Amino acid sequence: MERGVEVPLVLSQPDRPAGRNRRPTPPPVAALAQELGLPLLQPERAIDAHDALARLRPAAIAICAYGQLLAPELLQVAPWLNLHPSLLPRWRGAAPIERALMAGDAETGVAVMRTEAALDAGPVVSVERFAIGPDDDAGAVERRALELGVPALVGALAAAEAGTLDWVPQAADGVTYAAKLERADRLIDPLAHGARETADRVRALRPRLGALLDLDGETTVIWRVAPTQEPLAPGEVRAVGDTLAVGLWGGSLLVSELQSPGKRALPAADWLRGRRTPPTAATTPA
Repeated sequence: MERGVEVPLVLSQPDRPAGRNRRPTPPPVAALAQELGLPLLQPERAIDAHDALARLRPAAIAICAYGQLLAPELLQVAPWLNLHPSLLPRWRGAAPIERALMAGDAETGVAVMRTEAALDAGPVVSVERFAIGPDDDAGAVERRALELGVPALVGALAAAEAGTLDWVPQAADGVTYAAKLERADRLIDPLAHGARETADRVRALRPRLGALLDLDGETTVIWRVAPTQEPLAPGEVRAVGDTLAVGLWGGSLLVSELQSPGKRALPAADWLRGRRTPPTAATTPA
């Protein structure tokens, strides 16, 4: 492998039913291991791989989005190195990229850390910092984190093989938690949310989930917005050229891409052409 890192075994979740026909389908990691001809284990329980891992006596184990808790016995086999997209100890947890964007953070990063029993609390091998642009969404931040993080992880694995891996404990101060995203995180409240806060929410939820806003009683996915000086009352909506202006508690936004229920996402101009009249009121979805 690149940089001389050997991969003697790949551990992945079992194949699961997927698609319309519910056919057993390997996870992406398992599919890639099969394509590369790497040894592969897919136990139902991670602990069932303990003996196989222990026999290999690996210098380190890379883990990413495995989806199971690791028993203490597994964590003792070797250092488990995890790529976490945040500036630890800020944004430990399930949704670090989205929470950083929602908070309006100007900077984030990606850390190679050791997996321990406490959530994302293990010592750090390396941290790569980068700025969050004002228009960056979750997809853009994720891509940048991978660009910087994958070489850092490979370097950490090589250092583990060479016996030169150094650990730095996380700071005790500045711990924040990136809780799993719930439906409530997707809701736009025109009577309580400001323009900047809402714009951050929208980009944090793009391109996967999307923010939600009721337009004349129809729950609509909001994909792309920009600040505007349109003088609108909170909850007021007005067509402005090829976009849709929405008034909020603090300022207004132009919606340039949105999606009606059961439809595909559209530029605002196309969305407006498909309606008899533009919407006039925006409220928080129930």
